[in-house]
Amino acid sequence: MLTVPHRLLHGPGPSPVAPSVLEALGKPCIGHMDPAFMEIMNEVRAMMQQVFRTENEMTLACSGTGSAGAEMLMDNLVEPGDVCLIGINGVFGGRLTDKAKRAGGVVHNMTAEWGQVFDTDAILEKIEELKPKLVCFVHAETSTGALQPFDKLAEATHKHGGLLVMDCVTSFAGLPIEIDTWGIDAAYSGTQKCLSCPPGLSPVTLSERAMHKANNRKSPCNSWYLDLALVGNYWSGSRAYHHTAPVNMNYALHEALRLVLEEGLEERFARHQRVHEKLKAGLVKRGFEYASDPDHSLPMLNLVKIPAGVEDEAGIRKRLLNEHDLEIGGGLGKLAGQCWRIGIMGHGARDENVDTILAALDAVM
Repeated sequence: MLTVPHRLLHGPGPSPVAPSVLEALGKPCIGHMDPAFMEIMNEVRAMMQQVFRTENEMTLACSGTGSAGAEMLMDNLVEPGDVCLIGINGVFGGRLTDKAKRAGGVVHNMTAEWGQVFDTDAILEKIEELKPKLVCFVHAETSTGALQPFDKLAEATHKHGGLLVMDCVTSFAGLPIEIDTWGIDAAYSGTQKCLSCPPGLSPVTLSERAMHKANNRKSPCNSWYLDLALVGNYWSGSRAYHHTAPVNMNYALHEALRLVLEEGLEERFARHQRVHEKLKAGLVKRGFEYASDPDHSLPMLNLVKIPAGVEDEAGIRKRLLNEHDLEIGGGLGKLAGQCWRIGIMGHGARDENVDTILAALDAVM
């Protein structure tokens, strides 16, 4: 029989999963064309719309992790020759760039120091200069803990016929995301962050403007599996079979979304902020310094500099895992070996979890 250790997941994801979500995952599997499953899909879509704060009809759970959601949007919304403006201030802006290029886009990058965000006026100036078909930034950069403002970008993007795309993998269900109010045309997330659901699905939403682009391409979508003209008919419309949906993962997502809405979005956002402040106070008291922009930092992903004098940061993380069953994340890319990423997401954003993290750090340091 399979044996799996019980870990406290406080890295950049996955996050701790609530018992009722794991219980939902274990419910009986039914067919992906079963009318009962179709009803579950309807309920999942309606709950995702509430968390995204959108009325977008094309809101679905893409089969695959957040990277699949990103690829779905790039493959459907970028055509060969399309000018794209993509921000890179961490790992995931770079990955979006790669995906857009593979879809045939002519990508122009704005760059910022890792841990910093982009100045809104600078973005608007670049949009005016390039008149891009697609503007894409990472709302919550998981590699750096930076929170990018999005609320003033839509008008300039739409003025030139462009689409505004958001990566909200880490912010979904942990911070306000106002898809309709901010004029976001397409966004994607993942289940394993603030939703506290196992990894495997990517919540995705697209506006009518974005779907018009996807449905009126001059060339076929680069991916058959992620083609919204095909997948979209399964999630809404004719319910035509496309690929076998991960049935039990949708059960888990359904329960995770139910828990989010039962708690209340504003209450959930406030809980993440309060627990973050408690963790931050404890880390600062112990001599840690934050490496992300203090005015634009994520509450659920804490990027801290490794204290001076620590020569084997990987060894400390290994001791936390082996001796305390506590997982925290190392730095990615430019920040490898320089920073730790401590996540307090969803079911794990609790006072007792912060106490455990701090006590474990005290024990090994």
